[in-house]
Amino acid sequence: MQVVIAGGHGKIALHLERLLTQRGDTAVGLIRNPDHAGDLEAIGAQPVVLDLEHSSVGEVIEAVRGADAVVFAAGAGPGSGAARKETVDRDAAILLADAAQAAGVGRYVMISSMGADAEAPDDTGDPVFVAYLRAKGAADDAVRSRRALSTTIVRPGRLTDDAGTGRVHIADSTGYGAIPREDVAAVLLAVLDTPATGGRTVELVGGDTPIDAAVEAMAG
Repeated sequence: MQVVIAGGHGKIALHLERLLTQRGDTAVGLIRNPDHAGDLEAIGAQPVVLDLEHSSVGEVIEAVRGADAVVFAAGAGPGSGAARKETVDRDAAILLADAAQAAGVGRYVMISSMGADAEAPDDTGDPVFVAYLRAKGAADDAVRSRRALSTTIVRPGRLTDDAGTGRVHIADSTGYGAIPREDVAAVLLAVLDTPATGGRTVELVGGDTPIDAAVEAMAG
């Protein structure tokens, strides 16, 4: 399997790339900073320098052509303003969907966020966080509307750098909780291996169910 991962130098992406390459799959990481290429190469992934904020759909089509799936793991990140929530968390995700559809990729996996909602209320006292939730919600809605894509949207809880446990809780609504990034990556891998998870939007936190069993149950 060949998987193209936007935000290829992110923490979840690096875990996923390692899992893919360790079992002999091809992981292609889209990165903005060429200085990060060596980190991907060190785990067997193929870096492609491509800034989704400043790329045409044609350029992204070339980057994803021939892939079996794409994963959106990019994000504007902490410290960025509301404008970049829109250009990265929303627009780049939609751009990747448009390119995947045009290239005939067919499978799209999105890392979203709990509370993502294009109409999230402005009642948190944090306008940038509200902009983030609205951007993620709009991206989720737009990607789901691409009928040529089989899309799975995963909305993790609070992310940690703790070692993965291999056990999670996946549901339409889990309630708030934390989850190691390593476990998120393992869930994404299982989702990629389970086509029947297409069309699902789920929340994800730490739990008691082994990942493979949780994803199998999610597939229904």
